[in-house]
Amino acid sequence: MFPGMNPREMQKAMKRLGIRQEEIDAELVIIKTADKDLVIKNPQVSRVNMMGQETFQVVGDITEVEKDGEAEINEDDMATVMEQTNCTKEEALDALERSNGNLAEAILKLQNK
Repeated sequence: MFPGMNPREMQKAMKRLGIRQEEIDAELVIIKTADKDLVIKNPQVSRVNMMGQETFQVVGDITEVEKDGEAEINEDDMATVMEQTNCTKEEALDALERSNGNLAEAILKLQNK
């Protein structure tokens, strides 16, 4: 957080200020908006509680998936679907096509199958 500061001292300072931070072992983060989904692969997620107010910090590889129109299906999306659902390449492609390229929707469909 602050370059050159001892991590142990940082934890003590945060505790005195009433700040708690917890790392979350996430595999994939999906943020849905009205016109697109933001898919964050390889995320590093931190939950920070500061005087009762919770916030999340997410860092990773971001891909935007448009919701309208015919979406382009790429190898990275298929690999992500296969990894998250343990399905075959054909099943991943079919789920992505049925979901108009919506990565989150394709994963959910296969997980709920």
